[in-house]
Amino acid sequence: MKSPNVSELAPVGILEEQVMLAVLRTGGDAYGMNVRRELEAVTGRDVTIGSVYITLVRLEAKGLVTSARAMATRAAAPGSRRVFEVTALGLRVLAETRAMRERLWAGIELPARLRSI
Repeated sequence: MKSPNVSELAPVGILEEQVMLAVLRTGGDAYGMNVRRELEAVTGRDVTIGSVYITLVRLEAKGLVTSARAMATRAAAPGSRRVFEVTALGLRVLAETRAMRERLWAGIELPARLRSI
């Protein structure tokens, strides 16, 4: 089976993009709950932990993120957290997704009454 290329995977959906960006933003602490917290803090929207994990599993199946068990802190059992990282392919897909979105927005001017919303 050949490995996927960017054109076959791009663009990712909005939640996939946001989850990948939250993984990048949280760095070495990119386990599910931290990713969820980052999403909520930055986007201001409620995100269920289930939707974050489902999205991370889907992204991992596509080769866009990878995960490894990490030593947990506090009361959690050692190795109980899966820490996620965006892969090189994931970075390329994010760049293509961003470029596509910018091409779509190019030349669009929202009416003044909508800009203040």
